Amino acid sequence: MKNVILFLLLLVFMQSHIAGQDRLTGKHFASRSEVIAPVAMAATSQPLATQIALDIMKQGGTAVDAAIAANAALGLMEPTGNGMGGDLFAIVWHGPTKKLYGLNASGRSPGSLTLDYFLENGYDHIPAYGPLPVSVPGCVDGWFELHGKFGKLGMEEILAPAIHYAEEGFPVSELIAYYWGLSTRRLSRYDGFAEIFMPGGKAPQKGEIFRNPALASTLKKIAEGGREVFYEGEIAEVIATYMKEQGGFLTKEDMAAHTSEWVEPQSVNYRGYDVWELPPNGQGIAALQMLQILEGYDIAAMGFGSAEYIHYLTEAKKLAFEDRAKFYADMDFADVPVDQLISDTYADQRRALIRPDRAARTYDAGALEGGETIYMTVADKEGTMVSLIQSNYRGMGSGMTPPGLGFILQDRGELFCLKKGHANVYEPGKRPFHTIIPAFITKDGKPWVSFGVMGGAMQPQGHVQIVVNLVDFGMNLQEAGDAPRIRHTGSSQPTGEEMTDGGTLYLETGFDPEVIRALVSRGHRISSTLGGFGGYQAIMRDHGEGVYYGASESRKDGQAAGY
Repeated sequence: MKNVILFLLLLVFMQSHIAGQDRLTGKHFASRSEVIAPVAMAATSQPLATQIALDIMKQGGTAVDAAIAANAALGLMEPTGNGMGGDLFAIVWHGPTKKLYGLNASGRSPGSLTLDYFLENGYDHIPAYGPLPVSVPGCVDGWFELHGKFGKLGMEEILAPAIHYAEEGFPVSELIAYYWGLSTRRLSRYDGFAEIFMPGGKAPQKGEIFRNPALASTLKKIAEGGREVFYEGEIAEVIATYMKEQGGFLTKEDMAAHTSEWVEPQSVNYRGYDVWELPPNGQGIAALQMLQILEGYDIAAMGFGSAEYIHYLTEAKKLAFEDRAKFYADMDFADVPVDQLISDTYADQRRALIRPDRAARTYDAGALEGGETIYMTVADKEGTMVSLIQSNYRGMGSGMTPPGLGFILQDRGELFCLKKGHANVYEPGKRPFHTIIPAFITKDGKPWVSFGVMGGAMQPQGHVQIVVNLVDFGMNLQEAGDAPRIRHTGSSQPTGEEMTDGGTLYLETGFDPEVIRALVSRGHRISSTLGGFGGYQAIMRDHGEGVYYGASESRKDGQAAGY
């Protein structure tokens, strides 16, 4: 009965909204045409950052230089999703060498904080805010790792635009202003936060000029002193002193010990296209597991938005996320069976558990042998394409705002599990399970699409929907992102929670009411929500014409642009 009531409410909601305006070309839900340019392309979640990326490439910088510059600017302009206090992951197709590279620039837990501390003090989970979830910020080291391998311009030139806007100010855009206001309600109680992020005692409004001279000063020090000033010098000292005052455990020694890791991207072939993700501690291989399961069905024949497609997509997600909850963790501490998890044989076994007529309330993880974010992508004239994602977690992070630095420390440590024996159990010096994941697609050994979808557990679900939209449903790059999305919640989590009731399936506006009725009849719990469906940016390479296509998330403030 409850499902029927939810369905009726959703039906009324659906009938009162439309997914998009009529267009002369393209799908009815497409918000705008793709951007097409001959030399270079950038797509970020803030138009000023997109322009910075293009300016850097026009000055002779590489796509990596441009991505770093745009990321630094987004830390200022979109602090609701990222900043120097967070972590970074990237996949880079390097045009000159025609090779794909993966970077894991995520930080580790404090060396002096132990599992016993949490258990002896009565914690059953790590708090979302405050000093306890803070891990080492890996972003800045990620910048320098990327720059050292693929950069051309000096860091002074690369960080100059962000420094300029931090000093002179910029107008806050609409959606960022909305999330900023929500974050201040939670974080204003923490020392240092209001001084930086609540000028005049409140969050800046849409169109209001915001300045962050403290962040400008920090960026100048990094431009001049390199990563060492952040991890071993003055900035590390400020962070460590502040954390001790706040009752935290992150020390200067933890900062100095930090290193990023170059990793081999993992892939599966989906109907002739190689889809690439990074291995754990991130959740990228969940998208690969889902694609492996879905390849066993004729998705194209089902049609976009059909009950059959949505049902199988949801059940594939449930199966992959049970494995995600059990196995995914820092591979320096846990033996994660990546090859088995993304194998054809394992996909066949898992696919056999799906009933075509009924949604599962629970699935067990397989038996094997042995959070807001920013996403951006940049491509340059040499054919280098960068897929980069960066985040503080839970929007603006932990609330821990060291004095005079202009940024907030992340709260990624919340994603550790406190159950002994779990792969993702808290340990000192360990990287937590991570939600942020960049993605890449190649075809016949050539780069095709660099893309990502922001939004916590929505990310692998979003990645799969983008791939299916492009490959099975033949959508163009912008349509693939604008198409209505689904988001399933309630699966078991790497923090220890378990799925017991099948979870909830959230549908964005634009799906047929008869489809919703059919899903309810299969036992899916259906609901609606505004937001939570991710934020998409993408660049596609057309090798025949030698041009780039760009697309930006219509659900965000972003922009794709090129020259």
